[in-house]
Amino acid sequence: MFYVSMICALTVIAHVGYITDPVMAGCTKRAIYCMFYGVSLLEVLRTGSYLYASRKINVSQYSGLAVVAILFLIILARLSSSPWLDYFARDEWMYFGIGVIFLSELSKSTLFFDNFYFNPTILFVISFIGLILVGTLLLMLPRTSLVAPLGFVDALFMSTSAVCITGLTVTDISTNFSLFGQTVILILMQVGGLGIMTFTGFFGYFFSGGFSYKNQLMFGEILGQNKLNSVINTLLTIISITLLFELIGAAFIFFSVKESLFDNVGERVFFSIFHSVSSFCNAGFTTMSGGISNEAFRFNYSFQMVLAFIFILGGMGFGTVYNFYTYIRTQVQGLIKAVIQKKHFVHKAQSFSFNTKFIVLCNVVVMVLATISYYLMEQRHSLMQEGNSWGEWITAFFMANSSRSPGFNSVDINMVSVPSLIMITTLMWIGVAPGSTGGGVKVTTVALAFMNIIALARGKDSIEIFRRKIAAESVNKAFAIIVLSVLAITFSFILLNVTDPQIEMIPLLFESISAYATCGLSMGVTPLLSPAGKFILIFTMFVGRVGMLTLLVAFIKNTKNKSYIYPTEKLLF
Repeated sequence: MFYVSMICALTVIAHVGYITDPVMAGCTKRAIYCMFYGVSLLEVLRTGSYLYASRKINVSQYSGLAVVAILFLIILARLSSSPWLDYFARDEWMYFGIGVIFLSELSKSTLFFDNFYFNPTILFVISFIGLILVGTLLLMLPRTSLVAPLGFVDALFMSTSAVCITGLTVTDISTNFSLFGQTVILILMQVGGLGIMTFTGFFGYFFSGGFSYKNQLMFGEILGQNKLNSVINTLLTIISITLLFELIGAAFIFFSVKESLFDNVGERVFFSIFHSVSSFCNAGFTTMSGGISNEAFRFNYSFQMVLAFIFILGGMGFGTVYNFYTYIRTQVQGLIKAVIQKKHFVHKAQSFSFNTKFIVLCNVVVMVLATISYYLMEQRHSLMQEGNSWGEWITAFFMANSSRSPGFNSVDINMVSVPSLIMITTLMWIGVAPGSTGGGVKVTTVALAFMNIIALARGKDSIEIFRRKIAAESVNKAFAIIVLSVLAITFSFILLNVTDPQIEMIPLLFESISAYATCGLSMGVTPLLSPAGKFILIFTMFVGRVGMLTLLVAFIKNTKNKSYIYPTEKLLF
């Protein structure tokens, strides 16, 4: 089934993305019809035989039944004349069915890590490189673009930007990318935002039915989990929370945009899903010409607020969002017990973890200060286009928070004032919360650095907040992240001045920070860069997404433990 489904999937990719001859396209289309019904029949027979032989249902059988249900819906829609199923009778759903079968077969082979050993950190880096290369090959297919086919450098740039959820582009995906090309960008954003290893682990567990002990150790280190029994729950939680909020966000986007802007419901649905994924993953890609500043969406404040809340949730981090989810669920259960079941409800002593409280505090402070600052500084510049005070505050809130990582812009960056440009650059560097889909050095890192300065000024040897003492390891890591980020941005900026001396220094510095912080805001000079300049930004985006400290740990980590400690000395400052 693996090899058969792989041949079918490659045929679909060739048909959708490569074949331009109408005669050949007709032949491959008929072949795909036969392949779809053939592999569907094989999947149904195998799943039925599995259930008959095992006489029980486990995780892998549930996944098989889910695949069969999807295939049954597509086949029923294609054979039925019911208007309720017309949407699922389109060829794209048939391609999706073949993709689901291939994904299920591939996932059963993804947990191959028992055969050899990689440092999990190195494996994490390699997985991103592999995903970028696959995306590059798909974006180079002739039918990916509508006007000008992408060369290797441009395809690599776009793939890296999507996988690293940056949003910088060298071509307009709204006008130059076909539906196939936009779908490739959508998939790369989703997988890159959550991490290829997260998807690999989730689908591998879901379709194969379990993890080996070695797999749990490896994924535990990648996810930062010390307890093996929480690895699977963490994977399921990350995927579930992401898909849930993206689905809710897509529904709100669907109803916040005008129906007249789209040719049909399918186009409106794709628009909603694309921008929901792009927002939650803090990617900043858009299928609108000119982005959010497009005349059709520029003053649609409800649409902007929906996007803002989605990317703020995505930037809070999975742990924080899950903490709020468990708190709300506990309160609802307690209310049901108290009101309906008349039982006594016992409240937890600590509803929110220390990290959740610290992350929320840091984000609220930055959001409030950034919004007010943008509102005050842009009164005589970009906010003059707004018709009322409500619109001014919405634009200020949207731009201030989008600058931290998502990279959407409802106003032209070149039109903002110099003080605002400096603030936006600073916000890009600060970024969002750790453990999120966003970039930057992370807001908690900067907060910890400021708190360390205050502690030193007060003559204290430790940092204390919420009646807790911050570990010295966290302070050392924050210092290392800040220094490495400054070095990486400086190095990228200097190289860009060497490769593209014709471009002014301020836009080059802005693009360097945007690339490292995986923000995606641009002053419009990225498409004008030379191939060498694009390669520099590609490397900068990759380093910013994976993390400079992660790369250093992956390649120069010393695993030998010393059994002695040197005498301590103090340096002069």
